[in-house]
Amino acid sequence: MPLRPLALGDMYDAAFRIIRFNPRATVGSAVLVAAVAMAVPVLVTALLTLLADLSAAQSGEDLSTAEIVGYAGSIGSLFLGTALQSVGSILVTGMIAHVTAAAAIGRRLTLGEAWAATRGSRWRLVGLTLLLGLMLTGLLLGYGVLWILVVVLLPTWAIVVFGVLSVPAFLAFACWFWIRVYYLPVPALMIERTGVLAAIGRGFRLTRRQFWRTFGIALLTVVVGAIAGSMLSAPFTIAAQLLPFAMAESRYAVLVLVVLSAIATVIQTAFVTPFTSAVTSVQYLDQRIRKEAYDVELMTRAGITAS
Repeated sequence: MPLRPLALGDMYDAAFRIIRFNPRATVGSAVLVAAVAMAVPVLVTALLTLLADLSAAQSGEDLSTAEIVGYAGSIGSLFLGTALQSVGSILVTGMIAHVTAAAAIGRRLTLGEAWAATRGSRWRLVGLTLLLGLMLTGLLLGYGVLWILVVVLLPTWAIVVFGVLSVPAFLAFACWFWIRVYYLPVPALMIERTGVLAAIGRGFRLTRRQFWRTFGIALLTVVVGAIAGSMLSAPFTIAAQLLPFAMAESRYAVLVLVVLSAIATVIQTAFVTPFTSAVTSVQYLDQRIRKEAYDVELMTRAGITAS
């Protein structure tokens, strides 16, 4: 990546260059984590399929206790796999932050080196993610409770006025919270090896007077990642919706559904997680370059003499 303030095109180019420069520690780590996580529902469903008839043609009245348990176990294992994949993606994001910082000075980390670089910060990373999630949940719950009070206590015209005024204000505050509080603490925590609260403060300071630029790039990255990920996984997603109906009489219908859903998740994760994590990490470096002349330090580490 160029060691200077970056434009949008520079950031995306840098993100793709980093992924191509080090595919094992970026795409490889994301695929590994997603594959291991989604293997859980596949294996559980395969075992339940051997023990009970999980064909899609059965009606609720005809189901035995074993079949009900089988369906519940299969669906529950799919949610468990998704949860494990989400937790694993947190660690992958931390690894990619180190990969990006190393790539900025021309170093290529192996998958093992990227994992080793997260030592000492893994639990703080999980704690940071949980804290940010709790803050976001509290924000949503608080707004929901406020709506309940308004609906119960106020007349109709006041409810309409409250909705017209509060919904845009809440969305604006949510966007502000996303960028100023939620967006940059992960690379700050991993690269600077700081604490949880210090990482949140670091992200807050780095986005000061840079909100709209950071917001625009972040939002575009989410949209690009979602569209590209959906397109890559579309064949398996469509097959997961159609094949179980075509195999309704087969006891393997649910297993086919879970396998195709797992493959779609792995394929989507293989692109979305490395791309969005790399862009976020590049934005973090760019903000430090703009505010702290961090490019000089990076040049020194890379052995480049500034002219």
